[in-house]
Amino acid sequence: MPPYFENLGKRLIKSPKVYFVDPGMACHLLGIDDMVSLRRSAFLGPLFEGLAASEIVKAQSNRGKRREIYYFRDQQGLEVDFIVPSGPGRLAFIEAKASQTLRPEMAGPMLRLRASAKKHEVDCFVLCPGAGPTGHVGLGNGVRGVGIEALATDVLGLHARKSSKARQV
Repeated sequence: MPPYFENLGKRLIKSPKVYFVDPGMACHLLGIDDMVSLRRSAFLGPLFEGLAASEIVKAQSNRGKRREIYYFRDQQGLEVDFIVPSGPGRLAFIEAKASQTLRPEMAGPMLRLRASAKKHEVDCFVLCPGAGPTGHVGLGNGVRGVGIEALATDVLGLHARKSSKARQV
C-alpha cells in the first residue's frame, strides 16, 4: 500500500506498506489454527489490519471504483492506518483496531492528522470487531466506531447499485 503523499506540513515516511490480503492464508502460515490461538497471538492486530485493507480494496473493486487506499506515517511517529478518498474533497481516515472495546484515545492520531488536512473534509472511523453494524459514537470530535459490516456503506460511501429490474415480493 502506498503512503499518502499530499503535503500536510509533515516529514513523511515514503516506503510502501505490505499486507497479506488473505488473513486465512496468513494464519495458516503462522500456525494459527483456531480462534483461541488467534486472540492470544501477537499477530492479531496486523492480521485484522490486513483484513480491513483487503475489505476496502474489495469494496472499491466490486463497485467499479479505482483502488485508492493509502496509509500515513510521519517521522515523529504519527500514523493513520488507512486514508481513503471518499468523494470530491473528502477523505476517510480509518484506524483498524482488533480490540473488542473502543476507547477515545484510539482516535488521537486521526484527530491530530485531521487538523493538518485543511484542504479536505475528513471523516474519522475506528474499525473494530467489537462495534456492531450500527456503529458507536462517543470517541470524540465526530469520530465513529464501526464494525467490518459497515465498512463499504457507512465508511466508504459505496452503496450497492440498485438493479433496474427490482424484484417484487
